[in-house]
Amino acid sequence: MTETSDPDRVAPDVMGALEAVLMVIDRPASCVDLAAAVEAPVERVRHALEALAAEYAGAFGARRRGFELREVGGGWRIYSRGEHAPAVERFVRDGAATRLSPAALETLAIVAYKGPITRGRIAQVRGVGVDSVTRTLLGRGLIEEVGVEEGSGAILYATTDVFLEQMGISSLRELEPLEPRLPRGDALDEIKQQVE
Repeated sequence: MTETSDPDRVAPDVMGALEAVLMVIDRPASCVDLAAAVEAPVERVRHALEALAAEYAGAFGARRRGFELREVGGGWRIYSRGEHAPAVERFVRDGAATRLSPAALETLAIVAYKGPITRGRIAQVRGVGVDSVTRTLLGRGLIEEVGVEEGSGAILYATTDVFLEQMGISSLRELEPLEPRLPRGDALDEIKQQVE
């Protein structure tokens, strides 16, 4: 670790921006990608990442956190510490028994009826961001990544066998058709224009 890995010697705006980005990524991100996101030089970002990793580990008089920042496979990501795995497992297992929010149910319906579908397209249909809802559904095993969209490279999502089990069906073809439940006439045309 370099001397500039001390958090007091790295620009706080870079560290704060990195922490914000690291909290929303769902796979390791390279220094180059993180530097582009926070608009800072790559070397400065590397020092900031090293400082954050050291700080989370309890260096520089900081309290050791329940999570750690690791560089894995050429990218950086925040992970929960191994010693806290039992608590995380209990939370995830018990959380799976709780009801899904209306936003999660709406997103799940879109994936079921329109999938495979990208996160961007889901957001377009819903009219709001879906990052946290998508992570929730992925975490509960109700949707999964099934490939990438040709051209854009965006990840495609589809429902899983767990979803089918929870719905009590063996195939998405068994889902009730939407047409009888859709509004008629001008209202339907207006909705179609909004999602196209």
